[in-house]
Amino acid sequence: MTQHLLLGQTLGFSGNPLGGWEDVTHHNSTGGVLIADGVIAAVGDGATLRAAHPDATVTDYGNALISPGFVDAHMHYPQTAMIASWGKQLIDWLNTYTFPEESRFADRTYADDIAGRTLDLALAHGTTTLTSFCTIHTASVDAFFEAAATRNMAVVAGKTCMDRNAPETLRDDAKSAYDDSKALLEKWHGVGRASYAITPRFSPTSTPDQLAALGALWAEHPDCLMQTHLSEQLPEIAWVRDLFPNARDYLDTYEAFGLLGSRGLYGHAIHLEDREVARLSEVGAAVVHCPTSNTFIGSGLFDLMGLASAGVRIGLATDTGGGSSFSMLRTMAAAYEIAQLRGTALHPAQLMWLATEGSAQALHMSGQIGHLGAGAAADLCVLDLAATPAIAQRSARAETFWDALFPTIMMGDDRAVRDVWVAGQRVAKP
Repeated sequence: MTQHLLLGQTLGFSGNPLGGWEDVTHHNSTGGVLIADGVIAAVGDGATLRAAHPDATVTDYGNALISPGFVDAHMHYPQTAMIASWGKQLIDWLNTYTFPEESRFADRTYADDIAGRTLDLALAHGTTTLTSFCTIHTASVDAFFEAAATRNMAVVAGKTCMDRNAPETLRDDAKSAYDDSKALLEKWHGVGRASYAITPRFSPTSTPDQLAALGALWAEHPDCLMQTHLSEQLPEIAWVRDLFPNARDYLDTYEAFGLLGSRGLYGHAIHLEDREVARLSEVGAAVVHCPTSNTFIGSGLFDLMGLASAGVRIGLATDTGGGSSFSMLRTMAAAYEIAQLRGTALHPAQLMWLATEGSAQALHMSGQIGHLGAGAAADLCVLDLAATPAIAQRSARAETFWDALFPTIMMGDDRAVRDVWVAGQRVAKP
């Protein structure tokens, strides 16, 4: 059995640090990660591991930080080419940029190109798992899963279903949404490192019949995830109220059709009512914080600590391309800034947890990905904590590890990613 030992600083977690980070956060300035057969075999003191495994191949990263690969819990790979488009809020954004671009994914060649481009950009930024919406085109789903398989990446994705309030080129119907999603689920779910997510885009673009059909499919396959959007912008919520006049609130438009459950992923979730928070917590569902998107298209300030205190699972995501960066470092920085505006200064440990363990927990993949511990996939991101002159001059003054890490979170990008490992194999940087 071939073993590979990585030496450097290590950072891992034994619990959720949002309620207090000190006791569940584990940093080792002279740590080591032993890899065997694509998984982490051991994490501990570097010198001890080296002595115990003298035949292991050694890569010494010095003072660089060995972290789990980042886990992006909500994004749209078909929007990669239109990221950072100017000046629209949600509904206009969809009509002006998103829907015309997504219509291009009827072309499998184009879908293949964007899928590969998205995954390579993610890897360059230290992200080893993506959770993506595809388009209504089944080929867009095949393109994404096939591109991920060639890179041996753990990914979650699903066909986006819409049967109203969208261009005809992007509409299916209740039956085809069910049939296509079922066929794709049976083709991909659990194959290699792929997981399928049943994917209604959001209530305004699905009729009650389509939502009911997808709820029935989820009931038939409860081990799958279900991903959608919830309470992103106030005009959207007003629109939902008009479309579903009998619903108690936005969340009820999913709950009424069997689309609320512990394996549900609800993107954004900014403007929630008390009942919605209570129900999300009660069923064990996850909300996904998309901070660069929320500021870029003017959605609002996510209540991270309020939701955490209510017991709601929380993941972190780029929301490419409404989000304005492929980098989970930049996403952590935006999460910090939004939390500051809500009166909380998130600790670097809390930010790193959200981008790794927290998102993995939201995906029900705790201990499998986003985790620096024995038995987890050896999906790793190695961060240079002095990657640019601006970061280096600040980290040189650091008195603690956290002082050294925080400038990379706030100012880092793909230049800070020294190496990436996927399933125990080093990924060559472009």
